Amino acid sequence: MEDFNKRGNDEVYSNSIRAGKRTYFFDVRKTRNGEMFLTITESKKIMTDDGTFHFEKHKIFLYKEDFEKFTNGLNEALEFISTSIGAEISDQETENPEQSTAGGDQLY
Repeated sequence: MEDFNKRGNDEVYSNSIRAGKRTYFFDVRKTRNGEMFLTITESKKIMTDDGTFHFEKHKIFLYKEDFEKFTNGLNEALEFISTSIGAEISDQETENPEQSTAGGDQLY
């Protein structure tokens, strides 16, 4: 596969976030005609049986015409998770009233 940067895509902004065994990269690039787009890359270090390692990468290209739909979908999914976690905590407290999260571990 041809190197991505050699195709005329200039990197405008980059940010990386380490999260456990994964690193997430958020890169804003510009096409030859000046349009900006976002690439989101997940990189995970994979150890092999012989002690060597390699990085497994997954990349998403997000173009400006999709920003709003992507953001809405992501927000809906995060809201669902947040609501579900709250419901799970409430259910656990109802089932086991002696186990309370007050002063203890919180799931979110």
